[in-house]
Amino acid sequence: MDQRTLGSTGKDVSIIGLGTWQLGADWGDVTEDAARAVLEASFEAGVTFFDTADVYGDGRSEQIIGGFLRSSGAPVTVATKMGRRVDQVPENYTLDNFRAWTDRSRRNLGVDTLDLVQLHCPPSETIEDERTYDGLRTLVDDGAIAAYGVSVETCDQALTAIRNGAASVQIILNAFRLKPLDAVLPAAAEAGVGIIVRVPLASGLLSGRYSRETVFAHNDHRSYNRHGEAFDQGETFSGVDYEVGLQAAQEFVELARTHGPSGASTAQAALAWAAQQPGVTTVIPGARNVDQARANAAAGSLPAVSEEFLAGVRAIYDTHLRAAIHPRW
Repeated sequence: MDQRTLGSTGKDVSIIGLGTWQLGADWGDVTEDAARAVLEASFEAGVTFFDTADVYGDGRSEQIIGGFLRSSGAPVTVATKMGRRVDQVPENYTLDNFRAWTDRSRRNLGVDTLDLVQLHCPPSETIEDERTYDGLRTLVDDGAIAAYGVSVETCDQALTAIRNGAASVQIILNAFRLKPLDAVLPAAAEAGVGIIVRVPLASGLLSGRYSRETVFAHNDHRSYNRHGEAFDQGETFSGVDYEVGLQAAQEFVELARTHGPSGASTAQAALAWAAQQPGVTTVIPGARNVDQARANAAAGSLPAVSEEFLAGVRAIYDTHLRAAIHPRW
């Protein structure tokens, strides 16, 4: 799989990485053995970048990754996130809290220095505050972290983080969420900032496997956060209304069949589209089993998507989603 340099971290990472929210919580139950198998299968398929957070299962995801790295010796870059163990208000983003959170993550992952720590969708005021970056740079100077980035909800937040010297920005980008293409990706490319793409399948909508009859587990955010009841609505189905998303997904399935990469599944076509956008460093789909992990990784070796496919994605977005999605994030 192709590797790209992740911003100013200097680390080369696979263009398809692995998001590990589902290995901790909020996607139904995933056993520790199943989580370990996903990590192993992903690495064997060429994935060299894992993304986690200190709140995924209250540290469970970090701990499972740490155990895998210690036992396997796999040369994987691990990005974690911090800031959601407390209320997301500006006064909680202090150097003392940064130190406490990163110390906990270092213990969970079993490392002295974290490869990359990202603020976990903090308030806009925190992203705009120069003191935030002073604290993060102190952690770098202390050797607790090698680099810092920001995981954001909105394009405006991403542009602020880029201006303030973040090594990377993590943002939602997929065929149902096109706004980052307008300004964020060009700004990141010009500044040498890495772009980590999360929610690349719109919480599974872009797999084309869901219907009105699909039932999600009670502890799956696709059940309990469809309208932003627990956290930002944009994290669930990319903020797309489920019924509208099903209709758009049907058209995407047909587009992938007729103009997508030869032999690719609908989900693989969606991942290839995201990974091939100029300015993107790595895309981090989740996987709950080995087959999903292998299929996701294989999308990193697909040929370039066609102009017809690119145009079709834009047409679906403009017809069904732009009016509701573009102004919000």
